[in-house]
Amino acid sequence: MKQLHEDEHMIFETRNGDSGSEARTGTLKLPHGEVETPVFMPVGTNATVKAMHHETIVRMGYRLILGNTYHLFLRPGQEVIDHYGGLHEFSNWQGNILTDSGGFQVFSLAPFRKIKEEGVRFRSHIDGSYHLLTPEKVVEIQESFRSDIAMCLDVCTPPDIPYKKALEALELTTRWAQRSKTRRQQGRGDWQGSLFGIIQGNFYPELRKRSSEEILSLDLPGVAIGGLSVGETFAQFEDLLAYTAQLLPEEKPRYLMGIGTPDFILSAVEHGVDMFDCVFATRTARTGTVFTPDGMLALKKARHRLDTEPIMEGCGCRACQQYSRGYLRHLFKTNEILGSMLATEHNLQFLYDFILDIRRSIDGGRFMQFKQNFLSRFFANNGKA
Repeated sequence: MKQLHEDEHMIFETRNGDSGSEARTGTLKLPHGEVETPVFMPVGTNATVKAMHHETIVRMGYRLILGNTYHLFLRPGQEVIDHYGGLHEFSNWQGNILTDSGGFQVFSLAPFRKIKEEGVRFRSHIDGSYHLLTPEKVVEIQESFRSDIAMCLDVCTPPDIPYKKALEALELTTRWAQRSKTRRQQGRGDWQGSLFGIIQGNFYPELRKRSSEEILSLDLPGVAIGGLSVGETFAQFEDLLAYTAQLLPEEKPRYLMGIGTPDFILSAVEHGVDMFDCVFATRTARTGTVFTPDGMLALKKARHRLDTEPIMEGCGCRACQQYSRGYLRHLFKTNEILGSMLATEHNLQFLYDFILDIRRSIDGGRFMQFKQNFLSRFFANNGKA
């Protein structure tokens, strides 16, 4: 099962496939080094993964993180990042960076934006200033960031909207992707990043099929599945994911945007998805909630006051190697920053090891058994450790 897709900047190679599902392992060859897939990308909204040193992220094994085009465009601004020579130099991150298009932020800040053919006019959540993001401008911004993977501007929609509205969003997403590709081809020669298109279509299968056909016809080096994990039920998510994923070619990397819990990740991998990201791991860590094989553990609970055990036996993070649940509870109860730092490190270490186990199970031809065993244990107590 070895296939190649290459443009002048990127190669994606699949390595092994699972006999009982569409799960697969592979390698992304990006400007700042190779990345094994499936891969989870920690979210670094403001050119930093919150509460984490870059060195810690690298030590865990991560080689690809996500930056937020919308937030970085507003602050510190395109001019500042371009002055430093891009996000890598500005933030001193030597691995790869995927930057999103800002489409989801436009979706989530609905009261502050207006979508037109030209692009999205929105009001900054920081200072109220008005800005216009066009498909061309979004590519230009990511070009100045020197992103290793850049995303086309798209129109993300909530579940349960009328068919007509979903169709309009799909058609605009396609036209914007066409304009994005043209702008990428006209860009400056020193940017080696690859542009990915995004499939939309809401929760209408026929629109998902149409969007897949239109985005794939542009022959971009990678493709993302957008418009999922936006408030729908898990059953809706699985149905539309399975339907959309089977429409995609094997030779291109597949990116499912905005998922980061074990059940969603395992479902995505089962259907052949290679890449995913989410803020869940870092956001919940800052509230004192951490991953364990037996579900999510709330460190602030009184039952941990005298608990001398680590969060999780066998975990290599500093929280588990050096500190007890009782001490971590104390840090959160006293609002000490170290609590968020240690919990974040644990959650990201957990997900890295989890994805590594997934890769091994695929390479060993036992992914579906791994999935069943993991979820049975994780949800034995309704997902609470």
